[in-house]
Amino acid sequence: MATSSNFKVAILATDGFEKSELIEPKRQLEKAGAEVEILSLQAGSIKSWDEKDWGEAVRVDLTVAEADIDGYDALVLPGGQMNPDLLRVDDAAVQFIRDFAATGKPLAAICHAPWLLIEAGVINGRKVTSYHSISTDVKNAGGLWQDDSVVVDGSLITSRQPDDLDDFCRAILDSLRKQSGKQSAA
Repeated sequence: MATSSNFKVAILATDGFEKSELIEPKRQLEKAGAEVEILSLQAGSIKSWDEKDWGEAVRVDLTVAEADIDGYDALVLPGGQMNPDLLRVDDAAVQFIRDFAATGKPLAAICHAPWLLIEAGVINGRKVTSYHSISTDVKNAGGLWQDDSVVVDGSLITSRQPDDLDDFCRAILDSLRKQSGKQSAA
């Protein structure tokens, strides 16, 4: 079985991402030894939303157009209201998520990020959770919404909100380890 240090994880976000929902998964994944790259729509940096105002900026490693799905073991989608709303109208971002979902590798979305899963058409018939205010959107898209801190349905991992970040990050790492075990057994 591969160690955590063999994992490479992409976090896809743009301006307005919920600060804790990008920073904390990045921190926990890197602490576990994973290499984490930030993907966005444009090069440079993206700015977080931190409660009631703009927060810190994060450097973008690659644009979605430059990123190669095969180079990543997992994809993490942070929430916030602005971030997924801006990403879901970008064809390249939505196609990247759709194509990544088709790989069967861990795909993790928290808070409002399930909007991206809806837009990519990968939520129908899947058990998921999200921030409570978009539960109707999830259900209308065919998602089987649950009010739990984290829901894992195969390679799809979803979580509700910043208070659930430890459970979310643990589920991502568990899924990466399981995926690694499947690959090394093949």
